[in-house]
Amino acid sequence: MGLLITRDDFTEDEYVRFSERLSEQLDVLDTLTKRPGFGEGPATVGAEVELFLVDPAGLPLPANREVLARTVDRRFTVEMDRFNLEFNASPCPLAGRPFTTLADELTGALVEISRAAGEQGGRIVPIGILPTLRREDLTAAELTDVPRYRALGKRIRRLRGGPFHVRIHGEDPLALDTDDVAMEGANTSFQVHLRVPPASFSKYYNAAQIATIPALAASCNSPLLIGHRLWDETRIALFRQAVDDRLDAPAAFHPPSRVSFGYGWVREGAAELFAESVRLHAPLLPVLGHEDPRRTLAAGGIPTLAELRLHHGTVWRWNRAVYDPGCGGHFRIEYRALPAGPTVVDMLASAAFLLGTTLGLAPEVDRLLPAYPFELARHAFHRAAQHGLDAVVPFPCDEAPSPRGAPIAALCERLVPLARRGLVDAGVLESEADRWLDVFAARVRSGQTGARWQRAALEALRARHSLEEALRRLLAHYEERVATGEPVHAWAPV
Repeated sequence: MGLLITRDDFTEDEYVRFSERLSEQLDVLDTLTKRPGFGEGPATVGAEVELFLVDPAGLPLPANREVLARTVDRRFTVEMDRFNLEFNASPCPLAGRPFTTLADELTGALVEISRAAGEQGGRIVPIGILPTLRREDLTAAELTDVPRYRALGKRIRRLRGGPFHVRIHGEDPLALDTDDVAMEGANTSFQVHLRVPPASFSKYYNAAQIATIPALAASCNSPLLIGHRLWDETRIALFRQAVDDRLDAPAAFHPPSRVSFGYGWVREGAAELFAESVRLHAPLLPVLGHEDPRRTLAAGGIPTLAELRLHHGTVWRWNRAVYDPGCGGHFRIEYRALPAGPTVVDMLASAAFLLGTTLGLAPEVDRLLPAYPFELARHAFHRAAQHGLDAVVPFPCDEAPSPRGAPIAALCERLVPLARRGLVDAGVLESEADRWLDVFAARVRSGQTGARWQRAALEALRARHSLEEALRRLLAHYEERVATGEPVHAWAPV
């Protein structure tokens, strides 16, 4: 269980004591990872999906707490803005039919939360960024009124010492300044978790970093923000800028961002990433617990390391290491780059490709890395977000001595057999792997992601309507197609 945050302001002494506690817990974590047998066990997968609430006109409905009050499903929780909700699926074994299991759970949960939203006059939309969002929907007034979000906003503003600058290139470049972190609520994601053995965490994590590049490009679903046509996955640019706690600095000096793809290949295991979070980033929520982790460790127990987990949860790597004291203690990789939507089928097909490619690459990743500088991978990640399936990215290739530019659509198709082998070798049934990877491959062949469908729909609707009306109709058409359950590559144009 995490630390309970009951207030939104802290003293400097509390930040000092919290920092001391973090250093102590890093030492404990390092010792724990060396304990024989720690973290070993069957691979499991889990998922989280963030959702938008909209009103009858398709505009954001700031009623997440009211909707939660109308359901007994405790797997749902609020998110940063009042028109956001999050669902946390139950973890399940990777072996067998994991994606079907998660798809069934997500489908049932969406039915239940849609019922609850309907009682508040609202609807649920799974989409990376809601196209009908307006600038006035992204202000401090829309932050969910809980101490955690108020405290995050206060501390980040204090560290930054000035307004947040949002600058995103695209067909309609966006430039605006804001005084709060509510812009972050414009983003909703589909996050997948994979439990991996501590001894080989580095292999799996580095493989996950590489696998995320093509998976993201083929899953983009966020091309519009406040009426501006921007990146195919605008979330990647927006999230970093919306919670940027760094002071404005000369161009020659670039402090590390709390939201990033990372700063290098992992060499020492999961504890390395926790140490990076502590050493590079100031605490935001210095809430102290009562556990003595050294005593717990000495007694043969599994320490919760609640402060370290709390701090690490305020550093938003696109792929994040997770320490979980449950089930005897273990590590997971949390994949955070994929957007929500369009359909449950689309999300689980992307997850199958992402996890399968991670599993398929892991045995070979140490051989690939010497010829694949991390800066190239980070560049490829951002190009994938910007251009989607049209991106050409540097990618490691057995046929060449160094990374070369590869059309990402062709790269996705080439990796599908690798993803299948990775899943099947991990115990996923062949029929299960084929079912979900076939959907992913069909999407790539069609060239129609959620982002591309939205762009084409907006262009068609703008020929007949104002921008505001076109965006409203776009969302209505999107919701109609989501309701059919058909994957996005099969959607008809507007």
